[in-house]
Parts: sequence; C-alpha cells; structure tokens
Amino acid sequence: MSAPEQALAQVLDRVLVTRKEVGERFPLFADPDTGRWTTTGRGSWTGGFWAGLLWLRSRWTGAEDDRVAASAVTRRLAPWASADTVTRGLILWYGTALAEGDAEAAALRARAAEACLAAVDPRLGIVPWGAALGGDREQARADGVPGTVQLLAAAGAGGGAAAASHLHRHLDLCVGSHSGVGGRVSFGDALGAPLRPAWRHTGAGWEPCADPPPGWSRGRAWLLLAVADALGRPGEADWRPDELAGALRRLLTDGGALVPPADDALPGGPRDTSAAAITAVALLKLARVPGQEAEGHGERAAAILDRLVAGHLSGAGGERPAGMLLDGCYDAERGTAVRHELVWGDFFLALGLAGRCGVVDLGEV
Repeated sequence: MSAPEQALAQVLDRVLVTRKEVGERFPLFADPDTGRWTTTGRGSWTGGFWAGLLWLRSRWTGAEDDRVAASAVTRRLAPWASADTVTRGLILWYGTALAEGDAEAAALRARAAEACLAAVDPRLGIVPWGAALGGDREQARADGVPGTVQLLAAAGAGGGAAAASHLHRHLDLCVGSHSGVGGRVSFGDALGAPLRPAWRHTGAGWEPCADPPPGWSRGRAWLLLAVADALGRPGEADWRPDELAGALRRLLTDGGALVPPADDALPGGPRDTSAAAITAVALLKLARVPGQEAEGHGERAAAILDRLVAGHLSGAGGERPAGMLLDGCYDAERGTAVRHELVWGDFFLALGLAGRCGVVDLGEV
C-alpha cells in the first residue's frame, strides 16, 4: 500500500475500535492520552460524521457487518430531519452521501432536503440557525452552509434558487464587507477585513456575533468547503460565479499555515487539525473544477494531508490507539477539548485520504 493508503487504513481501523467502544452512542471527542471518547446519545451536530466514517469503512472493507453497522447508525439520525436546525446539513448530508446503494439512507436524504427547503425563511434568504441547539434562532453561521446547500439543491422545484440564496447570503455576511443592512457587497473591498463567521438578524438588519469569533479557523474552512462544492456543481443552482470567485480569493488567504491556529487571535494557542482536514478536502474538490488552479490546489491539499498524517496521527505501539487525528480543537475560548481527537476531524481526514487514493469520488460528497 502507498503511504496515504496506509494512513487511511489506520484511521478506518480506529473506526472499528470506536464502534465497539461507543455502542449505540455517538462519539464526539476523544482524550488525546487514553483515546477514550466523550459521547452523545443523539449525535448532536456531529452525528453525520460518525455515520460517514462508518460508510467509508464499509467501502474500504466491503464487509457486510461494516455495511450493516453504517446503515444502523444512519437510521438513528432520522429525528434530525424534522429538528429546527440548519445543521441538519452537516448531519444528514454527510451521514448519507456515502451510503451507496442504501435505500433507507437515500430516503432519509430526500426527507432532509424537503425539510431544508420548507425551513427557508424568505425574509432572511436562508435556512436560519434554528432553536434545536440553542442560541439566537435567526442566525447565519458558517457551519450552517456545507451540506445544507447540497440538500437544498437536491430538493426539486425551488431548491436551486434556495441553495444559491442560502450560500450567497452567508458569503455576503461572513466573507464580504457587509455593513449590517441590505445590499450587495464587494469582496474586493473586504480583502483586509476579518471574516465574520456568525451573524444574527435584528429588526434593523444583520449584526455580527461575538461567538464564534472572527478568527475561528473552522469558519474559514467551512465556507471554503461550501464554495468548492458550489463551483463543482455549476448546474445544480443559480450561483453567481463572479461572487463565488471573489469569495474564494478571500478564503484562500490563510497565512500559509498547513495546520492553522484554532483562533487567529491566539497565535500561540491551540491549533485545529480538524480545520486543516476540512480545508484539504475543499482544496481537493477545487482541484477538480475546470478553470481553477488545479495543480496548486492539489499540491496544497496533499501537503496538508501529509502534515496531518506525519505530525498528528497516532501510530501503533503506544498506550493510546493508532489512527487518532490529534490536536483538534473543539472550543478554544472555553478550553473544551483543545488538543483532542474530534469525530469530524477523523471524517474529513479519512475523506481526503480516500479521495486522494481513488477510493471515493469526491464529487459524490
């Protein structure tokens, strides 16, 4: 096996260890010293990444017990289709997109797409953050874009327009030089401004939120992934290509770090390998898009994946399990799981490696 294939095998072997440990619960983050998982009962916003890891393992091994396990976890995500949260995109897109040939997963994805379309608020132009996970319901957040855009685009009549509206409103707010009131923004004017990953709607318009902060590494990564997905699916929605290109220029200005700080305002603080893994997948997707700098994006993605494997993936022979992507940061500001294995970090590392090895067509996901 090649080095990327060996790393992918390690991560997917870790999935089997995790599956036996967590049982019918969902892994969230694991202690970097022991590998023991903190779990949730319903999966929260990360449950789809656990299902996605199980589907990746099923594709890798071809074993029936792996397929059955993946299908069972995906079924347990079904209540999220009707939950009031835009994160159903993260949960039900990534939890079903790799479920090749599974009729139940396909039906759940279709239900989720219909629910997303029904949840669009025409006044805001988006599927709002929602009330299921707390916080102001009428928020626009960077982590509410990936997955949700794909579900909207697949929702039939009106879905393409809704997908474009949802994506572009988030880009206008989070990436553009938005003033807090209506009107189209200029990304060129915003090149020196910080990204604002979260906004809330008030009676007077939009205002930025303090949490997550402007320097949040995953804010940039999530938005880059959403733009890469839009550019890779030009016929699925009413994208505005010039604005996508402008947003992309801003999002690719990341200071050059292969593994970024969890918060740009804390350069000596924890790093976030999960943000790096998301970015690598986004770059691999961009490398497939005609007219993009394919070679440069592909090389950058490979460099990130190589750094994650060489510097942050636990090896065999130690006290902790092999195949853990360490140094992920759940929440730097609150000091929660700041150097841990994160289930979504594992997922995007595995997805990037699988795409690099030809195990998965990244256009599917």
